[in-house]
Amino acid sequence: MTVSTQGLQVRAGSRVFGELVELVSSMRFAIALLTVICIASVVGTVVKQHEPLNNYVNQFGPFWSDVFGRVQIYTVYSAWWFLLILAFLVISTSLCIVRSTPKILADFKAYKENIREQSLKAFPHRAENALAEAPEAAAHRIGQTLVGSGWKVKLQSRESAAGTGWMVAAKAGAANKVGYLAAHSAIVLVCIGGLLDGDLIVRAQMWFNGKTPFTGGGLIADVAPQHRLSPSNPTFRGNLLVTEGTTAGTAILSQADGVLLQDLPFSIELKKFVVEYYDTGMPKLFASDIVIHDHDTGEKKEARVEVNHPASHRGINIYQSSFDDGGSKVNLQAVPINGPTRPFEIAGTIGGSSALTNGDQKLTLEFTGLRVINVENLGSADSGTDVRAVDLRRSIEKQLGAGHKVGGEKTLRNVGPSFSYKLRDAAGQAIEYNNYMLPMDIDGARMFLLGMRETPSEPFRYLRVPVDENDSLDGFVRLRAALADPVLREVAIRRYATQAVEDGRADLVEALQQSASRALGLFAGAEAAPDMPGGMPVKGGLPAVSAFLEANVPAPERERASDVLVRILNGTLFELLQVSRERAGLPPVTMNDDTSRFMRGAVMALSDAFYYPAPMTFQLKDFEHIQASVFQVARAPGQTIVYLGCILLIVGIFAMLYVRERRVWVWLAPAGDGRSQASMALSTNRKTLEADQEFDTLKTKLLKVNP
Repeated sequence: MTVSTQGLQVRAGSRVFGELVELVSSMRFAIALLTVICIASVVGTVVKQHEPLNNYVNQFGPFWSDVFGRVQIYTVYSAWWFLLILAFLVISTSLCIVRSTPKILADFKAYKENIREQSLKAFPHRAENALAEAPEAAAHRIGQTLVGSGWKVKLQSRESAAGTGWMVAAKAGAANKVGYLAAHSAIVLVCIGGLLDGDLIVRAQMWFNGKTPFTGGGLIADVAPQHRLSPSNPTFRGNLLVTEGTTAGTAILSQADGVLLQDLPFSIELKKFVVEYYDTGMPKLFASDIVIHDHDTGEKKEARVEVNHPASHRGINIYQSSFDDGGSKVNLQAVPINGPTRPFEIAGTIGGSSALTNGDQKLTLEFTGLRVINVENLGSADSGTDVRAVDLRRSIEKQLGAGHKVGGEKTLRNVGPSFSYKLRDAAGQAIEYNNYMLPMDIDGARMFLLGMRETPSEPFRYLRVPVDENDSLDGFVRLRAALADPVLREVAIRRYATQAVEDGRADLVEALQQSASRALGLFAGAEAAPDMPGGMPVKGGLPAVSAFLEANVPAPERERASDVLVRILNGTLFELLQVSRERAGLPPVTMNDDTSRFMRGAVMALSDAFYYPAPMTFQLKDFEHIQASVFQVARAPGQTIVYLGCILLIVGIFAMLYVRERRVWVWLAPAGDGRSQASMALSTNRKTLEADQEFDTLKTKLLKVNP
């Protein structure tokens, strides 16, 4: 049987209706729909689904993000057009099955024994031979031989000009036809399961039952009924966040313009959340020990939920989706970095916020995250914490996966907790920060990493601040405050000039003081520096010194002048460090390797601090870690249908690819004297070497033709 691409031919009704039915039931229409679904699925895989709108604006821009939002690219699998295509695919494929099934069943039963003798000569596989048997005896022998080889056989006697002849018709591999029906039925079942387990029923309740997404805030218990779905809802898939020691029984179903609340027939109590990590810092296991409280029966059922090992209750599966912070409590120390802010302490809860006031400037501190474990690669120059190190050759070889790695070995180390927060101004603009609680060894020096980024699409950029002899930020903070104090700068300048001129000549001391005053004033931002190329303003630090040299020193002398000016700047800053320690009642430091490393890091940190977007940073002093587990709860009646469809698909593909449909005809015509003339032909749906070998074997067995 040849499968036709034409659809059902409807004789009754109008011409337009008949053409529409023919189009919808045709195989070409089903293939076109399947192609569109595949393309849409690729888009849904490439573009992250159900992300915040700001993420798409940052990724695609305002115009295209709005265009993609209108066609529901961000929610492809629940888009109305995707569900409509699925529904049409179900209808089209079902009509294809209805159209083809009678023909397949008829062909499945038919032996085609009425084929004419002349037609056998048109087959590629054909043979003839004279047999020393009467046609009837030869027909029965051939039939029994074929039956013994697994063929289904039908014998037919015919009258011919030479007498009574016999036709032997046999077939094998009829399951190939079953494969066609199974594969197409699988598509229908998978699509029906997808419609049942998708958003179709939820959307139907929104269209016909008055349910609307919730866009406000507040307590879940206070949300109005029109935003809630009944516990008897036949299908849903939502997320449920449960903090350790608490109970929750309402899942969140994300929608394009808000959320729907799904009330569950039970509540989940999280007794303990367990997480284990690999050496790389990736989670190896996260599991939840829970107690399920049934609302109707009062039953309490203990269970453990792990990834790929869900729990189930009353037809609802509970999956371990991820984990989150459950409202950890943090104690922070505000540290002045880029302004006259005084140190202070503040406490908060992850997910909460606090108001800050600095004169007329009002900020909101939002506590966004706490990570207790941070595993970083500190063994190579391209460590994730060293944002200045770039080794192109090593990066390329790493991506190419060369058999011989020339890069250094990884040194993975847990560098301790980190804390993230946002500072939001009165206009609503926010900058995100990420600070590590403990210092880490970078390039032979211990430094605190203070990260910031302006948009979520950017990576964090880190200000690296060296620690003092007590492994704290106090030394740097004192030096930063002294740099901003003109009185202390003058004291440091006089000390440096006096100590640098050994013979005490007043004219040299005065000239050196002027140079040191100019260098330190530029570095401190007290003296205006020329703008950088492109009009970018220079606030201070090393860019100010560089801009001054480029504007005032001829190019041939610039390198020598920069060496002298940097040497003066380093000496003055060292004296400023001593002055800051004296004011704090601390003994002076001696110039050694540790002091040199601190000063090198401090000069870079002081220079970069001018571009730190906040007057202070927050250092994590203490915390109480409270974890939460994120469950995905789903009632999926279409799951069994999809599994059945997958089984049928496997069976159908296997039958169509590996089962060859073959038919054999042997015409036995009387040749006189109890003899017969045999004509044989073999038909197969695929021309393969196996078909040639099988024909040679049959020819030898049935017609006694020597190979």
